[in-house]
Amino acid sequence: MKTKDLALIALFAALISVLAQISIPLPFSPVPITGQVLGVVLAGAILGRNKGTLAIIVYLLMGAIGLPVFAQGGSGLAAFVKPSGGYLWGFVLGVYAMGLILEMGKKEVGYLRLVISMFVCLMVVYLFGTLQLIYVLQLTPIKGFLLGVAPYIALDIAKILLGAAVSYRVRNALQQAGYIKYSGLGSN
Repeated sequence: MKTKDLALIALFAALISVLAQISIPLPFSPVPITGQVLGVVLAGAILGRNKGTLAIIVYLLMGAIGLPVFAQGGSGLAAFVKPSGGYLWGFVLGVYAMGLILEMGKKEVGYLRLVISMFVCLMVVYLFGTLQLIYVLQLTPIKGFLLGVAPYIALDIAKILLGAAVSYRVRNALQQAGYIKYSGLGSN
């Protein structure tokens, strides 16, 4: 892996860390509203499946070793087993799934495919987040959905639309500058 690849991975891990600090606790849910989802979908869309997933893993490792990079300055291994820890696990698989969708078909990735892939990423994050929320708090699936998904849908869709618009332009600029290569996202 080249130095510029490592720098981009570190940059996106840092971006997610910063966006996680934009955090609004909700009094009825252990899951705050954060900017993490925006950072996660940007990492996947701009870096692709492999490097995007690595950026998420670096972010999670930073938090695991004690850096306060999770929502509300959280850190440590305990964050992974808290009610909201499933969302962290979901980021990894969500970005990976997103990358698979972006790699299908034509080399050129349009806005619609970016939005669809980001939506799939979000659904994976919601799935893992809700499953852990249900398990840790011993909730019914309906209650888990109402606490862990329903309050966030509208804002997360807005993050996806913003993320798709930004990533489309940034990907093209980075590609033209030679920082990333696309002969399909999987080869970057």
